[in-house]
Amino acid sequence: MADGEVVNGSAENQEVAPSGKKSGRASLLDSGEDFTMLDDVEDDVDDDLPPLEDAGGGKKKDSPAKDATKADQTPSTEQEEWLDVLGNGQLRKKVVEAGAGPDSRPQRGQNVTIHLKTSLTNGAVVEELPNLSFTLGDGDVLQALDLTVQMMEMGEKALIEAGAKYAYGALGSSTPAVPPDADLMLEVQLLSADDAPDLELMPPSERISLANRKRERGNVHYQRADYAFAINSYGIALQITEASSRVDISQQEEEELLDMKVKCLNNMAAAQLKLDHYEAALRSCVSVLAHQPDNVKALFRKGKVLALQGEYAEAIKTLKRALKLEPSNKTIHAELSKLVKKHSEQKGAEQAMYKKMLGNPTNTSLQKHRAKSSWSLSWKWLFGATAVAIGGVALSVVIAARN
Repeated sequence: MADGEVVNGSAENQEVAPSGKKSGRASLLDSGEDFTMLDDVEDDVDDDLPPLEDAGGGKKKDSPAKDATKADQTPSTEQEEWLDVLGNGQLRKKVVEAGAGPDSRPQRGQNVTIHLKTSLTNGAVVEELPNLSFTLGDGDVLQALDLTVQMMEMGEKALIEAGAKYAYGALGSSTPAVPPDADLMLEVQLLSADDAPDLELMPPSERISLANRKRERGNVHYQRADYAFAINSYGIALQITEASSRVDISQQEEEELLDMKVKCLNNMAAAQLKLDHYEAALRSCVSVLAHQPDNVKALFRKGKVLALQGEYAEAIKTLKRALKLEPSNKTIHAELSKLVKKHSEQKGAEQAMYKKMLGNPTNTSLQKHRAKSSWSLSWKWLFGATAVAIGGVALSVVIAARN
């Protein structure tokens, strides 16, 4: 297995916020695009792993602010200070200190820096980050932040109530320490927003580092079973690796970018398989194999996709090729054995169906055939005997005439 690729269970259950910069290209979240394998673990994603389709499955709860207003019987004007961002009561924003005006709001794709303080609803502080930098809209941070920071003005301070669904979800987090299904209170101040640098002018080493951070973020999403968001992060990383360059790039840097591209494609195929997007997964595998024909992970996943599509013969051929490269891999052995059995059963079922369609000769038809053959033989015998008798009479007449 190549280093730096995802294998289930290899990543921390934490939300990572990359601080690097990248170009201002559109996020794949807008595209609606939609994410198993080796080392004895069927569901690996290239070594570092891989998941934000929904970023968790927290239970819907009344927010603490709502509970407070209910208990204190506060006027409705107090409730109106909170903006229900999504209209479902799970993500609310309240301005504490106004900013520089609506024109100063950041745009998706820009690199922003915020001051963030995260607390549980009981007031316990989870973490405080004075300068958290991320690309807005790329899924680099909690959904709650990605969705609300773009609504903030420069310098604005705000409180954000985030339901678990838009925070750390049903899994919670180890770093920072957040229990499962926990609602959060976020104190945020927008410090800066800058356009992302042009990828074509970015030094290759920085571009490789940026692509790797996006890939690692995808691994976090995959680990949390948020496969659509994982694909989004992998797709962004791919765009970074594939960007043309107007600066000098060494052969080694080109190879590193290609290696990063292959890892992202492999991980993307794993996520697409999880979402049953077989054609997309197959395309990702084919892309990997176009660069690295002996990539075992891509061969394994391609074989799996073909099997899921019912192409057992081709799947077996592909898996045999993977097994030849890694003869001791138990996962490939198990998958191949399973497919050979399925293929054999399929062929048996097809043969039975063909026999049923064509029909089998019945005893009656056999008897008719035998009777016909017997009757034909009798007629031949009778005709022969008659011919002999007639010949005998003719011979007697000739002899009598001579005498």
